Amino acid sequence: MKSFLIIFVLSCLLFACSSQKATVSDPEPSQKVNVESIDSTEYELVVFDARFESFLVSQPYPKSYYSNDYYANWNYRYCVEWNIRHSDPLRYGDFYETNIPYDQTVDYGLDFNFTLYQYFQFIDKEYGIVLIRRRGR
Repeated sequence: MKSFLIIFVLSCLLFACSSQKATVSDPEPSQKVNVESIDSTEYELVVFDARFESFLVSQPYPKSYYSNDYYANWNYRYCVEWNIRHSDPLRYGDFYETNIPYDQTVDYGLDFNFTLYQYFQFIDKEYGIVLIRRRGR
């Protein structure tokens, strides 16, 4: 599974009035997520799995299904479970190599939330990893 190493990098650009820079890192120094503040608000999700892009373009456009709040609520739940598994590699394995610093109080926008939500659907379908059991599945 190491060959399918998935690294998340969230680059968050916060509100212009905030001038703080924070670095959140994993126990291993090579795994870092930087949160930086500059003039505009922009969020980017980077997934290093070549098959994810193909999966993402095959999904229906986000506005035709659910709201930003819907995706944000599910993303928060998925990220909490992901981070629990990340913190216990002896139990869950090395698939969850990077912590995902998803902040429920930040409005990441529909595109970002949709993409992150679809990533969790992708790992369910491609790898058979179910983070949260959902009704009707």
